[in-house]
Amino acid sequence: MPRKAPTLDTPPKSDAHENDKPVTRRLAPEVRERQIVLKAVDHFATHGFSGSTRELARQLGVTQPLLYRYFPSKEALIDRVYEEVYQWDTSWESVIKDRSVPIQQRMVSFYTSYSVVILRREWIRIFIFAGLTREGINSKYLARLRERVFLPVMAEIRSSYDLPAPTGPRQREIDLELIWSLHASIFYLGVRKWIYGLPVSDDIEDHIARQVDAFLNGVPAALKHASKETPRSKANSKV
Repeated sequence: MPRKAPTLDTPPKSDAHENDKPVTRRLAPEVRERQIVLKAVDHFATHGFSGSTRELARQLGVTQPLLYRYFPSKEALIDRVYEEVYQWDTSWESVIKDRSVPIQQRMVSFYTSYSVVILRREWIRIFIFAGLTREGINSKYLARLRERVFLPVMAEIRSSYDLPAPTGPRQREIDLELIWSLHASIFYLGVRKWIYGLPVSDDIEDHIARQVDAFLNGVPAALKHASKETPRSKANSKV
């Protein structure tokens, strides 16, 4: 009887059984490093940053000496993971400042693109873990967010609604608090899904469009009102 031809589901068998033992393939250094980084991303997103390097190596499926060959310390691996997860798309800044496009459309476009990056399991969970246990690790990202998103967005809103630029620290603080309210509402979608395990809308762009619409229907009026306040009127309002 002729032997059955092998298929993708039935690999050919050797009479010498040369395939009985697994073949260990030596990976190129850059491939191995990438493999460790990706495993570390999932590990930190699941377990946070606690645990020794020995335990971390075991969880990643590598030896501790091999881990140290690529990353001399746990801090070095954490920095590399952070660099991997929190990449920045410079085109976002161009979208925000493109005055040939209406401000509402620009904001929806930016936050839709931004949400694709941040509303991922590893992004949200690592950011939360870092905020709780790695003091200062999120500071660099938040400073970039402030300078490249928050302040430019508020400047574009003021320009679009013919409002003067902020004239002092208090008005800039008001601007930042207002844009934080919008930003946090979008970020919180990820918290609900990846921290609390709650369902969120499948149509993120539609959700963002509504949030931006509500924001722009209230913020210009709030800015006008804030610009008319005086230190005396503030003091009276606290009595």
